[in-house]
Amino acid sequence: MRIVTTPMCEEVVKLAGIKDYKVNKNPDLEKGDLAILLSESKIKMDSLPIKLNTPKQLFESIREVSKFTGNELSEDKILEFFEGYDLCIKYLNNHENPQVKVKVLSKFLTDIVDNMGFEIHDENYDYVIYPDYLKENVQNEDVVLVEIPSHTFVSKNPFERIQARYAILEKLI
Repeated sequence: MRIVTTPMCEEVVKLAGIKDYKVNKNPDLEKGDLAILLSESKIKMDSLPIKLNTPKQLFESIREVSKFTGNELSEDKILEFFEGYDLCIKYLNNHENPQVKVKVLSKFLTDIVDNMGFEIHDENYDYVIYPDYLKENVQNEDVVLVEIPSHTFVSKNPFERIQARYAILEKLI
């Protein structure tokens, strides 16, 4: 089976034990049987969409991708990958922080904010959390604006990406 992955998902493919694969930002430009890519992506090739926004999504994605090796990784083995990434470990399970009331401007950030236990509101919020590419959409807000880097301006390593984003949001607690 010829597997194609995107740069943002390559680390998961490696950790899952797949050694023979191609990397292309646009998998449809490669000859492949299966693409492993972020769930928001739309392509023509058969694909395994994965989510990498939260530690739990990352954990489950590594497990799902490892099934393609014929040797599904154990929970303990996957947890070893999380060593050294304190925020990833801390937020493997959902938290409750109801004192933090936020408005969120993207789906991937909603996943993170839900995981951290913030209350999401369209009115009566203290913070607006938005991806860097929507900066123009928050110019008229009268609350604290919290910009989170999108895929363009973060590490391709999903652990480092989660750490960076969660570190920004932890300052609100």
